[in-house]
Amino acid sequence: MTKWVYTFGDGKAEGAAEMRELLGGKGANLAEMSSLGLPVPPGFTITTEVCTWYYANGQAFPDDLADQVAAALQHIGCIVGRQFGDAGDPLLVSVRSGARASMPGMMDTVLNLGLNDDTVEAVATRAGDRRFAYDSYRRFIQMYSNVVLGIDHHNFEDILEVFKESNGHDLDTDLSAEDWQEIVARFKALVEEHTGIPFPQSPEMQLWGAIGAVFSSWMNQRAITYRRLHSIPESWGTAVNIQAMVFGNMGESSATGVAFTRNPSTGENELYGEFLVNAQGEDVVAGIRTPQDLTEKARLASGSDKPSLESVMPRAFSEFVRICDVLEKHYRDMQDVEFTVEQDKLWMLQTRSGKRTAKAALRIAVELAEEGLLTKEEAVQRVDPVSLDQLLHPTIDPKAERQAIARGLPASPGAAQGEIVFDADEAETLKNEGRAVILVRVETSPEDIHGMHAAEGILTTRGGMTSHAAVVARGMGKPCVSGAGTLRVDYAAGTMTAGGTTLKRGDVITIDGTKGEVLLGKVAMLQPELSGEFASLMTWADAARRMKVRTNAETPADARTAREFGAEGIGLCRTEHMFFEEGRIIAVREMILADDEAGRRAALAKILPMQRQDFADLFEIMAGLPVTIRLLDPPLHEFLPHEDDELAEVAGTIGADIEKLRRRVQELHEFNPMLGHRGCRLGITYPEIYEMQARAIFEAAAEAATKTGSPVTPEVMIPLIATSAELDMLKDRIVAVAEAVNREKGVAVEYQIGTMIELPRAALRAAEIAETAEFFSFGTNDLTQTTFGISRDDSARFLAEYVEKGLLPADPFVTLDQDGVGELVQIAAERGRSTRAGIKLGICGEHGGDPASIGFCEQVGLDYVSCSPYRVPIARLAAAQAALGAEIERDK
Repeated sequence: MTKWVYTFGDGKAEGAAEMRELLGGKGANLAEMSSLGLPVPPGFTITTEVCTWYYANGQAFPDDLADQVAAALQHIGCIVGRQFGDAGDPLLVSVRSGARASMPGMMDTVLNLGLNDDTVEAVATRAGDRRFAYDSYRRFIQMYSNVVLGIDHHNFEDILEVFKESNGHDLDTDLSAEDWQEIVARFKALVEEHTGIPFPQSPEMQLWGAIGAVFSSWMNQRAITYRRLHSIPESWGTAVNIQAMVFGNMGESSATGVAFTRNPSTGENELYGEFLVNAQGEDVVAGIRTPQDLTEKARLASGSDKPSLESVMPRAFSEFVRICDVLEKHYRDMQDVEFTVEQDKLWMLQTRSGKRTAKAALRIAVELAEEGLLTKEEAVQRVDPVSLDQLLHPTIDPKAERQAIARGLPASPGAAQGEIVFDADEAETLKNEGRAVILVRVETSPEDIHGMHAAEGILTTRGGMTSHAAVVARGMGKPCVSGAGTLRVDYAAGTMTAGGTTLKRGDVITIDGTKGEVLLGKVAMLQPELSGEFASLMTWADAARRMKVRTNAETPADARTAREFGAEGIGLCRTEHMFFEEGRIIAVREMILADDEAGRRAALAKILPMQRQDFADLFEIMAGLPVTIRLLDPPLHEFLPHEDDELAEVAGTIGADIEKLRRRVQELHEFNPMLGHRGCRLGITYPEIYEMQARAIFEAAAEAATKTGSPVTPEVMIPLIATSAELDMLKDRIVAVAEAVNREKGVAVEYQIGTMIELPRAALRAAEIAETAEFFSFGTNDLTQTTFGISRDDSARFLAEYVEKGLLPADPFVTLDQDGVGELVQIAAERGRSTRAGIKLGICGEHGGDPASIGFCEQVGLDYVSCSPYRVPIARLAAAQAALGAEIERDK
């Protein structure tokens, strides 16, 4: 018989932390906490395998699941002394999701399950508090009706708000037991009106409805979107966790809260979180009531006049601090915990590794290593390389004029500016149009996930530091200001009013997620300064990685930036970018329009000194590090105008006949230029172009070596080679130029000549090509194009749909297609080495900055990756993690 259910509680558990694939993250950690002897309400986990079964069998359950669930309910009952469904002393339970990877707020939860018209009276009698019992009942009806019966929660909120307003109440806590009884009656009437049947009274029916709803929520739109954004496989499924309820809404000696063992924004080693007295968990994150600080230090820092947990419940707080310390040491990571205090008794409801900003991740990883909880190698593996991007973007210039129109909570650090939008769908639409937006909401919900991803930043009028907006924004690395209570948002009018200023959709604002400020208009930004923890982690990463990390750069500014970020040379200098610069584009056009070789050489002679200086600048900045220069690649028509007014302007500038210019444009026109007269084909047709570039390279190398005192070894890269014959012909020309320069300068410039592997034929014939090529650089952008037969410029419109429908695991232009394109890379590497054992192998496509693709490069044994300057730190860390991962695999 398959075991579908695992119990925990009373200091024991059938599961453990390492069983997260089967039990999900929440279930595995509840079992672990129970085994550690921590106060965890008893319960059981229905495994992720049931979720798989559920979807494979028409949303049905295994035949033997019901008996195992019944036995597990009996197990809980024996521990707490109450039985599920018993009218005299009922056991109430919570039903929560629990995926293998944390997906906060994406799936459904039902609390207070087991209440009905009979059991609510029993709960009231047992607790000696009718108000508490009926408050819990109305919560259950609303939550169950929304999650299981599909009735939108705002219908219930409308009833509650109308009742409070008509009876002069401001807060939910103002309502009496009789008030809640009336609300319950109205809620039940609403359910019957929407469904045609009364609200279900059978606890067993309620339970199976909730279990089915949680499994179904694995495939709701917000969960699907979250999985897509975070690369979580659909096949993982979710577990369902069922626990005995503990109540934070049992009066002034009860509370509920959310906390992190360290500050998730800064990484500071201090408790960070919020709680509410006389409340249940959803109240803390919903933003309906203002949460209170956990510690006196935090209360004083925030200026709050509401007492901290430390002062109002000192005994529970002291126990909570002890448990947080136990959990952090046990898991060796910052923990995100949920807790409830029921009549002065502390209960732990959840622990998981907390989501954090990149800044916090760096600090926490480094400090945990310095505290001896992690090795340096483990610290390197704890930081998501992609998250480093958060550290490399502008913040608000402290000297800039700031017109603050509102203040809120600094929920996620950093700054962003953009047009105001009030709707998640509109945010996504405008993002696709290339416009920067700030998503402004009263409060975000999981349904807004796609708009939050599209926005530059998020601003809410409600919610605390652990609200949905705050947690999701931090995980995404988006600046967020939450709980800006002085803001008034009118969705219908499309306006936002703050500080006497009314702004409409499309107006520009800036948000400062570090200070919690909303600023009018665009505000000047500064480049960030990287922390000491960043330097420490990068030093540890560099010690662990095998592959070198170079940059793609053709300007001095890019080269300097890349060096500051630790680039170890240039892996791709695209010389065509230099041709477009003002002052030389005229000479380039003269060369293209020339009638013969002599005319082309005359025009190229004008470009030579400029090109030479370009290369000299790069060689000097790189000071002896390798620099790979790709000879001219794009088709010549790209350098010519096409519109009549532009043609006339160019003809006048260079003194050419406009009709001749028009004829030349027509001659150069190609139906498929990416597969046309470009790359090495230009060098074969017009060898004088490549000769000029080669001369510029070698003369610049000699000049830079003299100036810096560091030897320069340029790597001349010939693009789009398909046959070894092409490479042989062009290499002979380049070698002749090198020998001529060496004779003229009286120096011996060392150099290498290689090629880009960007055509499938080149990959397959790599053994022959390596007889001539001294290095290969995989141009995976074009290799992906030519392997898939897909234009990278036109594919965005349909590739997203391919990914969403599971036809492709990821956009192959973002993450390398390891099965197809990757196999060609592996074939070329193996065949190249078979001819030339020490051949240098690198990658210079956009994949060189993608961590997943870098992992593949480590597997294949490439010597280096090359990426854009701002992705150099990401590549350094990803290369280290790939090397450490490979080492772990070898040791298994």
